[in-house]
This record gives sequence, C-alpha cells and structure tokens, in this order.
Amino acid sequence: MNKLLYSVEDKPPFLLSLLLGAQHLLAALGGIIAVPLVIGNVLQLPSSDTIILVNAALLISGVVTMIQCQGIGPIGIRLPSVMGTSFTFVAAALAIGFSQDGVAGILGASLVGSLVMIIGSFFMPTIRKLFPPVVTGTVVMMIGLSLIPVAVDWFAGGQRGDEQYASPQNLAMAFFVLTIVVILVQWGKGIFSAAAIVIGMFTGYLTALLLGWIDFSGVQQAEAFALPQPLHFGLAFPISGIIGMSIAYLVTIVESSGNFLALGNATKTEISGKHLRGGVLCDGLGSALAAVMSTTPFSSFSQNIGVISLTGVASRYVVTITGALLMLAGLFPIFGALIVSIPLPVLGGAGLMMFAMIIAAGIQMLDKVERNKRNGLIIAISIGCGLAVTTRPEILDKLPSFVKEIFGSGITVGSLLALTLNLVLPHEKAE
Repeated sequence: MNKLLYSVEDKPPFLLSLLLGAQHLLAALGGIIAVPLVIGNVLQLPSSDTIILVNAALLISGVVTMIQCQGIGPIGIRLPSVMGTSFTFVAAALAIGFSQDGVAGILGASLVGSLVMIIGSFFMPTIRKLFPPVVTGTVVMMIGLSLIPVAVDWFAGGQRGDEQYASPQNLAMAFFVLTIVVILVQWGKGIFSAAAIVIGMFTGYLTALLLGWIDFSGVQQAEAFALPQPLHFGLAFPISGIIGMSIAYLVTIVESSGNFLALGNATKTEISGKHLRGGVLCDGLGSALAAVMSTTPFSSFSQNIGVISLTGVASRYVVTITGALLMLAGLFPIFGALIVSIPLPVLGGAGLMMFAMIIAAGIQMLDKVERNKRNGLIIAISIGCGLAVTTRPEILDKLPSFVKEIFGSGITVGSLLALTLNLVLPHEKAE
C-alpha cells in the first residue's frame, strides 16, 4: 500500500485542510443531492419541496459527517467517513411515496426503521468476527467494482442513450483530467500530490469554462440562503412502508460494514467491533435526524474511500471540514449549485481513478489470503454474482419487489455471498 501523507490523527494547516476537504466534497456532492432529486422528480413534487429535500440532505450530511469523524461518546467511528443520502432506500421510498401517505409516509417509515440500525449497531462486535480477510478483501473489491459503471457514465458525460454520451469532446476532457491527476499523484510533491483530485478537477473546470461548457442557470435560480424546515412534510407511519424501510436498513448495515472495513484498509486502521458499532450507530441516529429534518436516510459514502486511497490523506480533521462545507452548502444553496455546475466528464476523469484505487486495495488485501480452492470459490462466486447485479440490474426484474429491494445492490449481493460461503464451506484440512 502507498504510504499515507497524513494519518488519521494528523491536522494539516487550515488552508490546506480546507482544500483537501473540498476534494472530498466534490466526490460526494453529486451522490448526496441525487437521491432527493430522484425522489422529488419521480413523485412530481413541487420544485419548492424538492429544494427542501436537497437542502436538508446537504445540511444533515454535514452534521452527521462531523459526528462520524469526531465522535460523541459511543457515537461515531472517529475515522474520515463522509455520510450522505443512500440509494438503497430509493425503491422503498418511492413505493411509499406513491401511496396516500406520500413524503410524510417516507419520512415516518424511515424514522421508525432507523431503530433497526440503532439496535443492530450493538451487535457489531459479533458481526465483525464474520469478516476474516477473505471476506473483507472480497467486499472491498466489490465496492470498487460496483462504482466503476458510475465513473464510466461520468467519464462519458451522462447516461447511455444521451445524445452527447461518449462524444469525443467528453472523452477528451475526462482523459485530460485523468492525466493531470495521475501526473500529480505520481510525481507531485506535498500539496500537489495531496490535492491532486481537486487540482485536476479545477483545471478541467477552467478549461470547460473557456470552452463554454458551464451551465450557470442552476446557480442563477438558487437561493442565496435557506433555513432548514423540520417536519415540513409531517410524519406518517404506514406498516408496509416501515417493513420495507426496515429491510433497506438491514441491507445498509451490511453495506456500511463493508465501507468501514474498506476505510480501515485505506487509513491503515485495524477496524474493531467497537469501530463498527460507533459507525453504524451514527448512521442510524443520523438517518433518524434526517427524517425529522425532512430528508431521506443516510449511509457512509464509498466514493470518498477512493479519495483517501488515491491521495494518502487519511486525516479525520480534513473530513470534519468537509462536513462543515456540506452544512454551508445546505444553508447557502448557491454554493451547492456552483459545485453541481461541474461537467460530468470533469468528475469522471477523477472518479474513474478514485474508484479503481478501491479495487486495487481489495486485490492487495486478497493477495495476503491463502491460495486454496475454498477461498477461490468464495472470491469468484461473490464477485461474479455481485457484478451480475451491478452490470445487469434487470436480471431481478421478474422477481418479487422485496427480492429486488434486498438484492438490488451488487455490494450487498457480493457481501452476503462472501459472508455466507465463508460460514458454509468447510475449511481445507492441512496436509
């Protein structure tokens, strides 16, 4: 593994930390606002309601990120973990949203469902024992592999089928940013290596600005300042919705555990059951707070583990500043709108490298695992089935909705299979 430039407890100078914190913000912001935007658009909410969902998501993401990094008593993993709204809950949220309970039902069900995560956190020391190196390495590798399609779409400039998807100019911009990041990481010294992602993206943004690619309409329409609106939508408690959300929270426990183990590898920290308990407890309490503050549930962001792996900056102080920047983005929507104006190929050039670094970390972890038939089966089946769901999600289309809800994520499928196979397959006898 690469040597860390800054370890977990290091505090770089404030201005450098601000720059490095902005790097994490750029990696996370799109994912944080995507979930409330999807829910608002699909449910055809008034734009004012969608804006409330988005602003609350940014604000509470910032609060929960700061608590996760710094800790309050038993709450928080005390590692550089960025928290944000999770796509795991979208299917359950939309099913509730289309019922008579609407957004109030989504938030009420997520509030009650968060108890699953809060209670589950106290069993994490036991759950940690289920993650030997062969399982941990497989899960970390699956996290990276599942993020690659996201990075590829950014790289190409949108979604498959879009008119400008994979146009030569989009690909050229993405390669330009990727090249800058690689050069800075490999040959840059000090700040140029540590801030490689934000420097590469800033250079790409300036180039896109000169080419006339930047659309400032969102910035012009954004409010300068917005206060949070607790219980704006009210709360309702549909039984079927609570069950759906509770299942989604169980899935999130598995995903967050994988993310925290990957984070431990990136920060060179031995992840204990206590770490997992604090991290998952913060996740559950943060999701409960999100429901009260009028937005959707949270989980840890795997994108930011790639930032740490690539730059070697593992300081939790830096990511605490990211949390403060997210809070500002929630209070000053114009700030978030400016970040959102970054063209996707600029994000993609850095994103592809970040997510590929997570795969590399998984490979390095698996390299230390004993090479035998049993471990080979665990790795092959888990990653194969996880990739099947990631690359062809329609494979689940004809199955019951609750099956899609549980197994809709390649990370979840890969993690559950690795855990199960490790428990079921007999250990090979030593000759």
